[in-house]
Amino acid sequence: MIRKLISRVFQKKSPKNGEPRIFKLKTHGITANQLTPCALKTVKTLQQAGFKAFVVGGAVRDLLLGREPKDFDVATDADPDEVRNLFRRSRIIGRRFRIVHVMCGPETIEVSTFRTVAVATNNDSDDRQTDQESGRILRDNVFGSQVEDAMRRDFTINALYYDPVSQEIWDYHNGVADLKAGVLRIIGDPAKRYREDPVRMLRAVRFAAKLGLKLDPAAIKPIRELAELLEDVPAARLFDEMLKLLFSGHAVQSILLLRKKGLHHGLLPMLDVILEQPMGERFVMLALAKTDQRILDGKPISPAFLFAALLWHEVLAAWQQSQADGEKPVPALHLAMDLVLAAQSEKLAIPHRYDAVMKEIWTMQPRFLQRAGQRPFRLLEHPRFRAAFDFLMMRCESGEVDAEVGRWWEDFQDAGDDERGRMLIKDEAPATKKRRRRKPKAAGSAGETQPILHE
Repeated sequence: MIRKLISRVFQKKSPKNGEPRIFKLKTHGITANQLTPCALKTVKTLQQAGFKAFVVGGAVRDLLLGREPKDFDVATDADPDEVRNLFRRSRIIGRRFRIVHVMCGPETIEVSTFRTVAVATNNDSDDRQTDQESGRILRDNVFGSQVEDAMRRDFTINALYYDPVSQEIWDYHNGVADLKAGVLRIIGDPAKRYREDPVRMLRAVRFAAKLGLKLDPAAIKPIRELAELLEDVPAARLFDEMLKLLFSGHAVQSILLLRKKGLHHGLLPMLDVILEQPMGERFVMLALAKTDQRILDGKPISPAFLFAALLWHEVLAAWQQSQADGEKPVPALHLAMDLVLAAQSEKLAIPHRYDAVMKEIWTMQPRFLQRAGQRPFRLLEHPRFRAAFDFLMMRCESGEVDAEVGRWWEDFQDAGDDERGRMLIKDEAPATKKRRRRKPKAAGSAGETQPILHE
């Protein structure tokens, strides 16, 4: 009986002639007061000016799942200039995809114009450009109807339009049914959609992990074959997408799914190799798990700290190799850091503003083993001590460093000055022999010391 009811309400067949399936309030349960005042005001202002306007995409999806949306996006048939003229505090941004930012206090609502799925030809305007060889969309500013706008979106669960005035959901591709079934489905042919924008492969993995959805088999099939297309994605955009994935609160599931689908190769240099080494895998997964937990607990997170953790075992391997080649430990470590950061910059483009923090965390690790004299006191005063200490504790927890070292530093931080002095451990390294400096010979004949004469 229940199954028949669900089947009638969330039927699988697509609407005919591009007509949406419209769900009323009593079916979906989303009310207008679940939107922010800014989102509601933006939609109402556009509608009162005679335009269509809907809250669209992830916000509608999250509300249906009982989650609190991170932000609200609005889609309309008004073009960017018309939107801009309706809102005093607004601005047009973007070139490949022109949108309007409407600002209300600290909140910003992204307003986009309905766009078409038309394929570019040699006669098309410069607003819609597609790489003829790869099929990738380079610029996308051809406006269209709401039906076309729904077709050009990536996943069925993101092609949902909510009108807070009528409190209706317009569903063009059975996104509501897919949410109920727990399936993440691509709109259109997956291989073609991945070629249009290879980042969709990463988005598919991220959404599946974040929302606990199962990837549609048709969406999985082309991924291994087309994964190499990610090499042509600008490094800055790839970095932004990886940040979303790693800080989604579900990074562990995402990375495991990336590895399963063969998408981890090349995103972080040798991440696939790290995850195949017992020590490296334990450390990386521990770092991701702790990041996930901090996000779920609402605590602040540091991209620099996480990337330092993800790249640490590459630095460690390069450091050991450099020492084996004859370099002294400290110069070898600095050389290893530079090599690893240079290698990743070609693929992921971690901003240079993170480099200094990452290097400080790495260079402080050998210093934790030095627990004699004034060195522990100086290390304790370092501005990055807490981050480096947390990094050390992960190394201890993963088995890379003796747990006794971590316990000693925990106790040392809490101890008083006198107790800290008693805790110091004698440096077991052999004392270096000081070279005797020869006194410089005075001017004059060899072997003679000439007196200094004063006038």
